[in-house]
Amino acid sequence: MIRVLLVDDQPLIRSGFRALLDLEHDIDVVAEAVDGEEALVLVKEHLPDVALIDIQMPVMDGIEATRRIAADPVLAGVHVVMLTNYGMDECVFDALRAGAAGFLVKDIVPEDLLHGVRVAARGDALLAPSITRKLIQRYVSRPLPASGAALEELTGREREAVALAAQGLTNDQIADHMVISPMTAKTHINRAMTKLHTRDRAQLVVLAYESGLVTPRNS
Repeated sequence: MIRVLLVDDQPLIRSGFRALLDLEHDIDVVAEAVDGEEALVLVKEHLPDVALIDIQMPVMDGIEATRRIAADPVLAGVHVVMLTNYGMDECVFDALRAGAAGFLVKDIVPEDLLHGVRVAARGDALLAPSITRKLIQRYVSRPLPASGAALEELTGREREAVALAAQGLTNDQIADHMVISPMTAKTHINRAMTKLHTRDRAQLVVLAYESGLVTPRNS
């Protein structure tokens, strides 16, 4: 059962999402919050698998709430998915840096919402190749603080797998490209996350661009 926390200051958004999620036999909405501050209380109480959090809210916004969730080791199993009104909201990349596993637009079709929740619960990033390219070209082409030295801990195959993940490829697609099994591809990604101390696949993607392993020109 996938346990979900809904966080949005708009009751209509929360009720609409809850109505869709409650219809699924493998998803359980365990709580709802109206702002980031309440979300922090409820996420510690319920330890959901996925927290759907609005970016812009009163009291405490979604990015700050995400940052605090990601910084708490007790909440390591909570995968945060940001909700935004606009697919290319300039806050999206900041949310990924803060520790979000990805993002969904609020006018998403039901099938994509359900798919997104299940993908996030598995620990995968909600970063489709087309969105990744736009995001990187728009917000990551500016100078960034990360250093390529962080990647020196990786083997050549791990670096290759990370570069492919940063372009939006799934483990199965990475496996096809590298001519390895999907399990081996997953192992490369997991080892890279451990070595680079990244919370999840989304932060691994962010680091890959910030460090220069992948650039907008070859995405």
